[in-house]
Amino acid sequence: MEVVIFTNSLKTMDNLRLLQINYVNLEGKFKYLPVELKWLQWKGCPMKSLPSDFCPRKVAVLDFSESKIEQLWSSRNNKVLENLMVLNLHGCFNLASVPDLSGHRALEKLVLERCEKLTKIHESVGSLSSLLHLNLRNCSNLIELPSDVSGLKQLESLILSRCSKMNKLPESIGYMKSLKELLLDETAIATLPEYIFRLTNLEKLSLNGCKLLKRLPQFIGKLCSLKELSLNHSTLEEIPDFIGSLEDLEKLSLMCCKSLNRIPDSIGNLKSLSSFFINGTAIKQLPWSIGLLSNLKHLLVGENHFLSKLPDSIEGLDSIVELKMDGTSIIDLPDKIGDLKVIQKLDMKKCESLRSLPESIGRMWTLTTLIISKANISAMPESIGMLENLIELRLDECKQLRKLPTSIGNLKSLQQLLMNETAVTDLPESFGMLSSLIVLKMAKKPHVELLDKSTPEVPVICSTIEKRTVFELPTSFSNLSLLSVFDACALEISGKIPDDFEKLSSLEILRLGHNHFCKLPSSLRGLSILKQLILPDCKELKSLPPLPSSLVEVNVANCIALESVSDLSNLESLRDLNLTNCEKVVDIPGLEKLKSLRRLYMSNCNACSTSVKRRLSKISLRHIRNLSMPGSKIPRWFSQEAVRFTNLKNREIKGVIIGVVVSLNQEISDDLRYRLPAIVDIQAEIRKLDYWIYKTTLHLNGIPKTNEDQIHLCRYPYNHPFIWSLKDGYKIHVTMRNPPNMKGVELKNWGIHLVFEGDDDYEGNEDSLNESQQSISERLATFFSTFEEEDDCVSKSVGEVEEKVEKTTFLCTPCFFVKNLMLKSGKD
Repeated sequence: MEVVIFTNSLKTMDNLRLLQINYVNLEGKFKYLPVELKWLQWKGCPMKSLPSDFCPRKVAVLDFSESKIEQLWSSRNNKVLENLMVLNLHGCFNLASVPDLSGHRALEKLVLERCEKLTKIHESVGSLSSLLHLNLRNCSNLIELPSDVSGLKQLESLILSRCSKMNKLPESIGYMKSLKELLLDETAIATLPEYIFRLTNLEKLSLNGCKLLKRLPQFIGKLCSLKELSLNHSTLEEIPDFIGSLEDLEKLSLMCCKSLNRIPDSIGNLKSLSSFFINGTAIKQLPWSIGLLSNLKHLLVGENHFLSKLPDSIEGLDSIVELKMDGTSIIDLPDKIGDLKVIQKLDMKKCESLRSLPESIGRMWTLTTLIISKANISAMPESIGMLENLIELRLDECKQLRKLPTSIGNLKSLQQLLMNETAVTDLPESFGMLSSLIVLKMAKKPHVELLDKSTPEVPVICSTIEKRTVFELPTSFSNLSLLSVFDACALEISGKIPDDFEKLSSLEILRLGHNHFCKLPSSLRGLSILKQLILPDCKELKSLPPLPSSLVEVNVANCIALESVSDLSNLESLRDLNLTNCEKVVDIPGLEKLKSLRRLYMSNCNACSTSVKRRLSKISLRHIRNLSMPGSKIPRWFSQEAVRFTNLKNREIKGVIIGVVVSLNQEISDDLRYRLPAIVDIQAEIRKLDYWIYKTTLHLNGIPKTNEDQIHLCRYPYNHPFIWSLKDGYKIHVTMRNPPNMKGVELKNWGIHLVFEGDDDYEGNEDSLNESQQSISERLATFFSTFEEEDDCVSKSVGEVEEKVEKTTFLCTPCFFVKNLMLKSGKD
């Protein structure tokens, strides 16, 4: 809605100093603007130019950012605002020219950022002796600055970043004696002007992404005040020796300069340098002089496959706190690296050539973070136990690492130990001494299971997976009283979990999937703050003991030996329960009491299907979002065709329930099938006429290892984008993805039901109500509780027909026809 303000309503506001009228229309005579006005902010001004009577003499700040202005005022009616200090035209995409500003002697800040139609700047800008800040960032069509900018004697900041057509600077830039910041990122500049050496006060020079810039001039070394020089992602081929003259330089960033293969020895003269970033370059070796950088704190040399070693002079980096060498070809570290007395972070991710760590690493007492991944190391040095300040240790994908040193128990400050995909088969007894450990992740990739085509119900272990050694937890493991996250997926844990597991009193996430233990400890219930119990594919687990009431998620999918589940009625916070393919489970006691349940996955749980369907109550179904189990029917009160949405005058839409019946043809081979957590090919669409407005994939979690039909219910609540997208007259469809991601999926049936305000909020007893009067959750509970009964009735009816037909077959041959007819109709 357009907002209009009339100027005559402002003329009596004699003392008004600040006026903000963003994105409104101002109508009337502009001479009525208060004469004492100092600051006018009119973002989104709809006018193409300011009227002739606009002349607030005392205004100091004009902000017309994001406006439709094409020109401030015409050349015939040029205005001079003698007190104007700030002119902000940021995002004025239609601005084609800048007026003559020579009369604006007080102007200090001019912002023309994202004025994309500007091709040049009025020559008067080069004479604004009071200007301190000139921002032309993202003026993508700007070709050049005024040829004479020598009048900008007070200018401190010149921003030309992303002026992609600007290929040169005027030589007169050397007269900007006060310039401190010059940003030329992503311009077309190939060379810097000769007189740039006159900028003796320049502190920051940024040339990031200058694809035509191959070298720096020798006189760059005369910028005696320069503190930051950045040339990231440029085509720089060499650094001049003269760079060593920049005694005040604090930051030198050359990241991703892929043509740069050498650093000059003069780099050692940069006594003030604290940050040196050369990651992503082609540098083959660091100069010996780098050890002279006694004030260097951050050295990043990673993402460089050409770098294979560090110089011994590295010991001279007395102030280094971060050394990052990820993605290099370094084979080993110099023994002198242990002399880095204040280092806090050593990062060697993806160093695949690294064979060992020196014992001297134990002398890096200040180290708090040590990251090594995908390295070729087979052992950690015993001296690692001396790193008493180490908080984080990462050893992910060091696949040759077979053991941890016994000294690891001395790491009293260690909080995170991440060692996924290593070859470690046991933990030293000292492991329980890690008194500060909070996160332990040592998972491996699980065995890939494929189905034998000849016997689709029988899984076959992929032959490319080697059998792993059985893993046992040390007896001291239960001493880790602060442990919050333990991930030991596919670690080959066998037998039973130790009974003293309850001592892990801080445990919140326990992931033990793809292991071979047959029993969980009864003490598991003592883990009073456990939130997630993730146990998929534990093929030998036979029972679930009583569980802690704090659980939010339980996943025992594909636990094919699981027979019994303890009463779950105490799990008041449980939101996710996954028992996909637990074919031997016969019941889930307490299910009807789970008020917080949001997701229940029971595809291919045939043995307990009947009992579970009878346990599903209004309470457990009220908040359910996703449900799956064996079945081939949709509730009859669901619409089994596209639904046209109609807004009800006095009742808001509160949700949509979509039911689908799907099956998987196990005889169709698909290697991807059991690597995915869900069937991902059934979609719901909201359509307007013949094109879709919104599309979402139904959450059909759990891949059933059977050909039998499975029913899924997906409820979308009022705060889901699916509901927001519904408008009067739109239609809801259920479709198959084309082409599908997973082979063998068949959509057998589907239905949709809209839930409006009042449809599902009745709390009372509904036994005496007929179906049309019941709440949605009660109707769903009735549907499931009578699901099997209806099937039994049909079977019984057919059986009776067969018996009667059998008794009358002697009457006449056509009775065979009658028998078949009755069998098909299911009628007596």
